[in-house]
Amino acid sequence: MNAMPALTREEARSRARLIDVQHYTVDLDLTRGEEVFGSTTTVRFTTREAGDTFVEVRPHTLHRAALDGNALDPASLTDGRLPLTGLNTGGHELRIEADMAYSRTGEGMHRFTDPADGRTYLYTMCFQTEASRVFAAFDQPDLKAPFTVTATAPEEWTVLGNGAARRVEGEPGRWKCATTPPLSTYFMALAAGPWHSVRTEHAGIPFGLHVRRSLGSHLDDDAQELLDITRACFDRYHEIFDEPYPFDSYDQAFVPEFNAGAMENPGLVTLRDEYIHRSAVTETQLQTRAVTIAHEMAHMWFGDLVTLRWWDDIWLNESFAEYMGYQVLADATRFTATWTEFAVDRKSWGYDADQRPSTHPVAPEPEAVPDTATALLNFDGISYAKGASALRQLVAWLGEETFLAGINDHFARHRFGNAALADFLDSLARASGRDVHAWSDRWLRTTGADTLTPRVITDARHWHLETTHTGNRPHRLTIGLYDLDGTGLDGTGAEDRLTPREPLTADIPADGGHTLTADGPRPDLVLLNDRDLTYAKVRLDTGSWRTVRRALAHLPDPLTRATVWNASRDMVRDGLLPPADYLDTARAHLPQEKDNAVLAGVLHFARHEIADRYLPPEQRTTALETLTDLARALLESEPDGGGHDGGVHLTAVRAAIDSATTPGELHHWWTTGALPGGRPLDHELRWRLLHRLAVLGAVNTSDIGAAHDADPSATGTEGAARCRAALPDSAAKETAWQALFDEADTLSNYLLKATFQGFWHTEQHDLLRDYVPRYFEQAPVLAVRRGPAIAQALGRHGFPRPFTDPETLALGQRRLADGSLIPALRRSLADELDDLARALRVRAAH
Repeated sequence: MNAMPALTREEARSRARLIDVQHYTVDLDLTRGEEVFGSTTTVRFTTREAGDTFVEVRPHTLHRAALDGNALDPASLTDGRLPLTGLNTGGHELRIEADMAYSRTGEGMHRFTDPADGRTYLYTMCFQTEASRVFAAFDQPDLKAPFTVTATAPEEWTVLGNGAARRVEGEPGRWKCATTPPLSTYFMALAAGPWHSVRTEHAGIPFGLHVRRSLGSHLDDDAQELLDITRACFDRYHEIFDEPYPFDSYDQAFVPEFNAGAMENPGLVTLRDEYIHRSAVTETQLQTRAVTIAHEMAHMWFGDLVTLRWWDDIWLNESFAEYMGYQVLADATRFTATWTEFAVDRKSWGYDADQRPSTHPVAPEPEAVPDTATALLNFDGISYAKGASALRQLVAWLGEETFLAGINDHFARHRFGNAALADFLDSLARASGRDVHAWSDRWLRTTGADTLTPRVITDARHWHLETTHTGNRPHRLTIGLYDLDGTGLDGTGAEDRLTPREPLTADIPADGGHTLTADGPRPDLVLLNDRDLTYAKVRLDTGSWRTVRRALAHLPDPLTRATVWNASRDMVRDGLLPPADYLDTARAHLPQEKDNAVLAGVLHFARHEIADRYLPPEQRTTALETLTDLARALLESEPDGGGHDGGVHLTAVRAAIDSATTPGELHHWWTTGALPGGRPLDHELRWRLLHRLAVLGAVNTSDIGAAHDADPSATGTEGAARCRAALPDSAAKETAWQALFDEADTLSNYLLKATFQGFWHTEQHDLLRDYVPRYFEQAPVLAVRRGPAIAQALGRHGFPRPFTDPETLALGQRRLADGSLIPALRRSLADELDDLARALRVRAAH
């Protein structure tokens, strides 16, 4: 790849003081073969005073560069920067003609050939610093300008862009996109290929759904739901925002090998094409897709219409889109319980990130984000989940009407411009008359998760709740009160019921605890932060935990159950609850769980953290057998009264496969092609099943090859790579390792991820031990060679997680002390090592 130094905040400020950009004209030639595409950029800009600056461009070959008609020396291009010197005050025109390299890592212009039919697709990912791999750009968010984009493509292709794209009459294969309003460079988007498309119009705006041809029938199956969600969210945003949708069209392209969940390009949202489902999915998965649609549409206002000035304010994009995505989906669609999934899945992501050494404020001080490489590391559970949680708490404090008034004031003042934290807080202060800046100092400028610990005291006529507050944020929260009402005295909770009392509302100050007194006997369960309105770890007092162990499944609201499970999870991670107790609680209560988001979240933690990391190795097999028994119990459970289980049975099947310790039952499912209850073995389950059989040594390369022949799709190709890497055979492991680290870099981002997912397994400990030092030696070299996206994958998917031991921790810490690691790998590695250290502490505590 063409390396480029990170843009510093000071460089961006200096350039923004010097120049103003009027317009980009970008012309792309997508017919130059498999390795490069043509890119011609014309930029009109003005300088406020005489001076020097630079433009970013990372070409395969730079053909010509001219400033105001005068040729620039191509040899002056250094590290992706072309100097522009001796600029006079006034207008200028820069023209750069180049061949640019296609990407296989999901950055720049990604090229993908579908193994199912041989068709090729292209899409851009210009996020943050990658625009210069597509066109020449003054690549910083506060130099916004209109874009006019044209492209030449094979005649049978369709081209999509930020502005509505039309074929140019009389020029076969030629396309022109409508000129956009002012955009930041990282929003420029184009997608090209023989797309299968579904188009409609809503409120005068053209809507489109697009996917590669081999997934066309699956898009057709999903199109009605996708369009219904898109229309419902669009209408809801127009109800709550004064500013109408600011662009001329709304396309959603589901693209292959996409690194993120989606990207909010104005008018052309790109989403990972796994959202077009080939196999059965749960209601939670459908909701996750719908949240993504709502999240990206929120960005059309938060991020696209009003854009951050510098990357310290990414929360102004991501926290708002995260909050709005969940709230609008709950308001406007059939997915009314979105905050349950947020609590059990997204929020735990935020809590985990906030307890690592790499934590940072939701809104860091500008000096803490000195360059783009640092900023990239902050796209994490804090900027998304914690930030959205902070906004939810802000809404609880201000009220929704006041909150929305502040948002609309913000949009009106900064439309098609840039803004910072102070601008937004000023808008909220005007709308509310409250000291929102002080709230921000407590909530957005600080790190870590507060902890709220209850102590319940009783006397003859009253009960008293003393809440100890560790932290520095104020909290407005609900206290749930529940009484046991049943005869399940055997401790199983089989007949117990929990009856709610009237909940209490408490305001816990930033600098202290809270005390309240109530008449009558104490409730059997006292739950701080019931309804999950604040962001804090909450503990359970001894009596409440005893009630939870007895009757958790009978709490009436899934969001309450999610809050309890989160509290239990935190207590395990902090060494306060034995991991085996968590597992026993799951075994006792999950068979009655009807909310799939809760079920899936608890099972994931139990399988991948409790069994694999927190319990000592000698207890792992027993833990997996417990989870297998739990999965069987779920498979025998009855659907709800409407005959729907929301995906509970499917989640149970997945858990049964993933937790199997012997291949017998799985092999029977594989050979018969059917699962318990008569569920057919679809593509997703077939590859999941084959992967587990490979781990257990019950299949061979011929079996994997036959499965790949039956499913030659991109997903099938990834599944085959995952299964081959999972075989407990020294030759298979070495072949996989060479594919991962070979200097030819033949694996795409998705195939690298799949191979790593197959490679590391606790069952193969002895076979893999020698690869642990090789990982720490070779990962930094690969990260430098292939860049940030692969570096993040090396940490997230490549880390040797089966080795929960002090030796692996010491190896990793020595590598982390090496100052040569690129930032993306350093951050991923630091986080994984902190998780490993935590697992060792949990084991030592019990």
